[in-house]
Amino acid sequence: MPSSNQRKRVVSGARSTGRLHLGNYVGALRNWVSMQDQYKCFFFIADWHALTTDYADTSRVKENSIEVLLDFLAAGLDPERSTLFIQSHVPQHAELHLLFSMITPLGWLERVPTYKEQRENITDKDLTTYGFLGYPVLQAADILMYKGDFVPVGADQVAHVELTREVARRFNGFYNRRGASVFPEAQPLLTPTPKLPGTDGRKMSKSYGNTIMLTDPEPVVRQKLKTMVTDPARIRRTDPGNPDVCPVGDLHKIFSDSATMAKVNEGCRSAGIGCIECKGWAADSLVNILNPMQERRKKYEENPRLAWDILEAGSAKARAVADATMTEVRDAMGMSLDYEKPA
Repeated sequence: MPSSNQRKRVVSGARSTGRLHLGNYVGALRNWVSMQDQYKCFFFIADWHALTTDYADTSRVKENSIEVLLDFLAAGLDPERSTLFIQSHVPQHAELHLLFSMITPLGWLERVPTYKEQRENITDKDLTTYGFLGYPVLQAADILMYKGDFVPVGADQVAHVELTREVARRFNGFYNRRGASVFPEAQPLLTPTPKLPGTDGRKMSKSYGNTIMLTDPEPVVRQKLKTMVTDPARIRRTDPGNPDVCPVGDLHKIFSDSATMAKVNEGCRSAGIGCIECKGWAADSLVNILNPMQERRKKYEENPRLAWDILEAGSAKARAVADATMTEVRDAMGMSLDYEKPA
């Protein structure tokens, strides 16, 4: 295994939206945990990013940040192997965001696919703000502050990483005072994001109210699965089904072992099992994954200050890296904090 200084850097974060669900685990957390020994990892809680849509009520942002951290720790992120921090505790992010905003063309931001998509889909909030439009600029600052080599993303987020690369390229083109580029061009690290349906068959999302939370106790998990939609072809118990078009089948593919999958495939296609039995097996698989997480989480739930101390220590480490980056940035721009004799 390469030493800490030799390892490539990975940077990613999660917004302060409160407790996380299985979709967050499959789409991000599970992959982050597996990266900790291969990369030098910076994982942060993006509380400023949460304000881009929830600026009108900040009463729960801090509490939500702690809940996200508890799920980070429960999933297996280790503060000894990764730097875990909170965005707003590293004010250098705001400074770099400001400098990047001076050089980022408006057209770059307006063409980001998620900008138009969220403007159309989030109709209960006023998103005609600079903060919402400038979200990708702050995201670029988050990544480039730590000179990230890779950003783990799903295919739908590649456009954000490409904009970060363009910002880095533009900055390096304008400001090359010492003959060397300040920022690397981060690469997207495409991570497997298998289809994870919610209880209604649509993509799992808090906005749809169809989630299975990482903190749901076993009885709740089993009850949610009992009501989960299945293959519409199985109207009667004797009707054969197809796990490939069934949301419960999708859960099995992600979380169940090969022996269980074999029983599901044979039993569903032959109508040898009913949907209730199949859902019970899926619940067994989920509980086997969630129980250890909930046990790890319990220590921090009983003493949240432990989690806060981890966040403060990680933020201090992040600030030290950010200080060094900002010294380079100011020097490249001819705006260092040191006295320089006029030419």
